[in-house]
Amino acid sequence: MSKLPKDFVLGAATAAYQVEGSSTVDGKGRVLWDGFLEKQGRFSPDPASDFYNRYEEDIRLASEYGIKGIRISVAWSRIIPDGTGEVNQKGIEYYRNVFETCHKYGVEPYVTLHHFDTPETLFEKGDWLNKAQLDAFDRFAELVFDEYHDIVKHWMTINEPIAYVQGQYITGAFPPGEQYNTLKCLQAQHNQIVAHSRVVNLFKSKGYEGEIGLIHALTQFYSIDNQPLNQIAAYKHDIFMNGFMLDGTFLGYYTPEKLTVVREILGDEFEKLDIREEELEEMRKAAPQLDFLGINYYQSNWIKYHNQESYIHHNGTGDKGTSVFRVKGIGEVVKNEAIPTNDWDWYIYPQGLYDMILRIKNDYPNYKKIYITENGLGYKDVLEENGEVHDEDRIDYISQHIDAIERAYVDGVNVKGYFVWSLQDMFSWSNGYNKRYGLFYIDFETQKRYIKDSAKWYKALSLDIYGK
Repeated sequence: MSKLPKDFVLGAATAAYQVEGSSTVDGKGRVLWDGFLEKQGRFSPDPASDFYNRYEEDIRLASEYGIKGIRISVAWSRIIPDGTGEVNQKGIEYYRNVFETCHKYGVEPYVTLHHFDTPETLFEKGDWLNKAQLDAFDRFAELVFDEYHDIVKHWMTINEPIAYVQGQYITGAFPPGEQYNTLKCLQAQHNQIVAHSRVVNLFKSKGYEGEIGLIHALTQFYSIDNQPLNQIAAYKHDIFMNGFMLDGTFLGYYTPEKLTVVREILGDEFEKLDIREEELEEMRKAAPQLDFLGINYYQSNWIKYHNQESYIHHNGTGDKGTSVFRVKGIGEVVKNEAIPTNDWDWYIYPQGLYDMILRIKNDYPNYKKIYITENGLGYKDVLEENGEVHDEDRIDYISQHIDAIERAYVDGVNVKGYFVWSLQDMFSWSNGYNKRYGLFYIDFETQKRYIKDSAKWYKALSLDIYGK
């Protein structure tokens, strides 16, 4: 019997660019990925999961399989094609239809404003490195709040600030494809926290009904052993990937402890980090008004000291054992033979989720609520001739992580929801169509939906939690 409360939200997550397809339809503007993917020539965001045309089918399936909430992102460039100019009424109408359909089937929409899809015009001006983008994001947020506040009560400002800018400036897997630029990564992190803070303050000042939060991709880091240099490297990794942003989110400023590590990482470039007093004022004002934190958790990592040249290889094909992550002055992700991994070299370690949830409670006692807004298993699913998909590994993965959430809840953490990534199979930013996460299998040629065993298991879990 589940130990989770009756008001726990059992949900599933999506993202506009990864599911909608129709990337040039009805006035939608280009985003940073369009030119990047065209240049690579490997993957196309069309048709993705054709959610633009099939959203009712997917929302109905969600309802039938026990899902109470669905994360949906609003594509900025579908609402304001160039990010700053004229409003696209067809985009406005599309998302209202989606949200109304959610309510028709009894599925609550949880809406993200920015999910890795800056309009191309703004990206070309520097994306989150350009402080002028914060004004554009304010305008977009206010427009969306005004349009949908009657039908959407749960808002997320930005999805995974660190994952986005790490992909842009550390690993190079995201456009513009730069690597090892820690200054740009930290500057863009800060600017996103300021943008988030401004939007929270806007939301609260206008008195909209509902709740607003931020989603962080949080990775639990452990030293590979008890050697002091390796322990220090794990500590630096944690501040670079987690602690810097968490301080900004919950405290509204960066503690001397965090800034000391940032100074060590940046060296002489530290003085170029542009953090302004008026920005800290926005952050300090927003921090106590934050209604919840969304945690996207997929894995933990084991770290050792690394002070030689940086080298990263992104495993984007599922060729197990090929990923490399070494960043000079921060650390190296190393193999822990005791912990299983998936084909993309991501560790499967539910204890790390428990440890991270408890860390939020202990380090930031002013937190109010936590949702696990993404968690799931990328897998090479096989569609059987009879239309079945037997994904026992995914069921095992989800089950173990929900057990970790239950333990955290019993231990006093206010965890109020779990959104599996993802509702349906979809397009992946750096893996194209060869990595599947969905509860529903999609034949991308025909767009036919098939029910995986994990969806049936999820429905049974819903019955266990809600009793009906």
